[in-house]
Amino acid sequence: MLKSLDRNLNKLYKFSGYVAAFFLILVAVFILIGISSRIFGFYIRGLAEYSGYCMAAASFFALAYTFVEGGHIRITLFLEKLSGVKKRFIEIWCLSVASFFSGYLAFYFIKMLIISYKFQERSEGADEILIWIPQSSVAIGSTIFFISVFHQFILTIKKH
Repeated sequence: MLKSLDRNLNKLYKFSGYVAAFFLILVAVFILIGISSRIFGFYIRGLAEYSGYCMAAASFFALAYTFVEGGHIRITLFLEKLSGVKKRFIEIWCLSVASFFSGYLAFYFIKMLIISYKFQERSEGADEILIWIPQSSVAIGSTIFFISVFHQFILTIKKH
């Protein structure tokens, strides 16, 4: 059962990376539309805001995939100097701290999303979109990131 869960979580992280790539493509499309609109003399409201929302979504959806693939800045330079029990203790301690803070981050992004939804807040930009819509991608991405960090924490404890 744990191998199945591990495999499915890794699929989730990879899917999250694909979602991040999709949002990066949208950022490029919005920028190109903005450039084209200036050249051809028309204006589309909210392109800069949508580009920013997509960049935030791409950043947060990429967190879990990047973490699992080892792309985040880690303490490997320090860990390489250690061995045995000391290395294992420091690695578990760091992952526990990272789990706590990523969980804290995910909790408050979800709380922010719920408040924005409850009060039907709108953005202050030209588009006046309901702000919970772009906030949902940040909340989902940070939650997947928390899951990935906690997953790595459990795997590290289970090792040996």
